[in-house]
Amino acid sequence: MGHIEARRTLSASPEALWGVVADLENWDKWFGIHERWMEQPPAQLEVGSKLVAKIVMLGMANKMEWTVAELDPPNRLALNGTGMANVKVAFVFTITPVAEGSELTVVGDFTGTLVKGALAKAIEKDGVKQLDSSLNALDELANAKS
Repeated sequence: MGHIEARRTLSASPEALWGVVADLENWDKWFGIHERWMEQPPAQLEVGSKLVAKIVMLGMANKMEWTVAELDPPNRLALNGTGMANVKVAFVFTITPVAEGSELTVVGDFTGTLVKGALAKAIEKDGVKQLDSSLNALDELANAKS
């Protein structure tokens, strides 16, 4: 199993961050592992919404079929995904208001028969790097839109 986690205080408000996270057309601009949608995503997120995307980690592409598991605007979005080789991924985005913006916590877990040992460690290392750049891009987009 691979596990990644990042927590950062961002200057954008929770509503501005949520506006970017919930806008599926912008995911390629901030969510580092997301390359593109393989099927047209729904206009609005709901619990149970299906999202089919091409993601890239460790330079390798995978088709990810996401399901919105939890939705609590503007506080929380949880996604569960299944990719090729039965790789399972769960991401939870939690947005909390703070005095100077928001605290964003992102947790990602990767499981599957291939996700163990050295590969799990490599996924974690790449995932943390991608999360770092994702949070920077998310804050910039949210501030530009507010």
